[in-house]
Amino acid sequence: MQPLDDLRIIAIEQFGAGPFGSVHLADLGAEVIKIEDPSTGGDVGRTVPPFVEGDTSLFFETFNRNKRSISLDISSPSGRKVFEDLVRHSDAVFSNLRGDVPGRLKLMYDDLKHLNPKIVCCSVSGFGMTGPRRDNPGYDYILQGLAGWMSLTGEPGGPPTKTGLSLVDFTGGFVGALAMLAGVHQARRDGVGTDCDVSLYDTAMSLLTYPATWYLTKGHVTTRMARSSHPSMVPFGNYPTRDGWIVLSCAKEKFWERLCGVIGRPDLPADPRFVDFTARRENVAACNAELDDALRRRTTAEWMDVLPDAGVPCGPILELPQAFEDPHCEARSMVVEIEHPTFGTVRTVNSPVRVGPARTEHRRAPQPNEDADHVLRHLLGYDAARIETLSIEGAFG
Repeated sequence: MQPLDDLRIIAIEQFGAGPFGSVHLADLGAEVIKIEDPSTGGDVGRTVPPFVEGDTSLFFETFNRNKRSISLDISSPSGRKVFEDLVRHSDAVFSNLRGDVPGRLKLMYDDLKHLNPKIVCCSVSGFGMTGPRRDNPGYDYILQGLAGWMSLTGEPGGPPTKTGLSLVDFTGGFVGALAMLAGVHQARRDGVGTDCDVSLYDTAMSLLTYPATWYLTKGHVTTRMARSSHPSMVPFGNYPTRDGWIVLSCAKEKFWERLCGVIGRPDLPADPRFVDFTARRENVAACNAELDDALRRRTTAEWMDVLPDAGVPCGPILELPQAFEDPHCEARSMVVEIEHPTFGTVRTVNSPVRVGPARTEHRRAPQPNEDADHVLRHLLGYDAARIETLSIEGAFG
């Protein structure tokens, strides 16, 4: 038994944010039924290059393992009937559409509560269901610019820079999954479902955290720091070695003292310029110059042999191949293998959400409409005649 084996989710989702949120629920055992629009070829993620084969892509495989797929035109009367039957047998409707679309497609709680009073309707949209930008499409890059992230990322004086990954999309997916689970818990407790209005804009703004508090309370505007350094703690950032870079994260005074001992500079903690966080922040250039001089004397591997054992928080800055070769990656089972009829063995990253015993087997992402028989016959109990009638009426495109 998986933790969410008793949860059924209707997913009207595509591309990144929604599928990223629901894939972790599927990994935990939830039955996630993707409704894919037959008029558009289904989830647009199926066509994302560079690795596209037929009706799927490695992008799509990343976000849709352990899910089911049915092609359904919910804008048609007969397709709507099938959708409503699914609502009767499900716990949640999970969508990532533009903020005005769930209301237009009647995917809100007030639209569906007569079918299932406990249904939870979770919408993940770019800008939410209220506000002047509600009708605008919102993508990760746009949100990173609008929420000020690009002004905080990169080197001082450089151009606006996004994070290396689509963190607004992915974090928004996690927020959507969390909101939906909270809604389902409430529905099972109180017998009444609800709407969940999750916005990527809200997500991006909320992740500004303490720089936002500094600005809103004291008017302090955080700026970019050289070498990805922390805005207030020193040393806390990237430092050069003889052959690469390492990250040092001295978030406590004891870590600074340990670092100075390991690099052969036990005098530095007593230097008035470096005696505490405030002094080091005011003299950050001088502090970094002392550290750079010492750290460049050894290779990254040599420093990694001594710094962790001395209790100094640190790590090497790796390239992507090196990250997957790191022994901790294997120890944490962060790579899963799934057999695929087209791609062969698909190797992808595991979910970080660990609850109970680890899941050892995964299903590949579904082909379009692959699970129609399971959904229509076994879940909803339709017979062949009814399926034929619905097909003629255009329910499935």
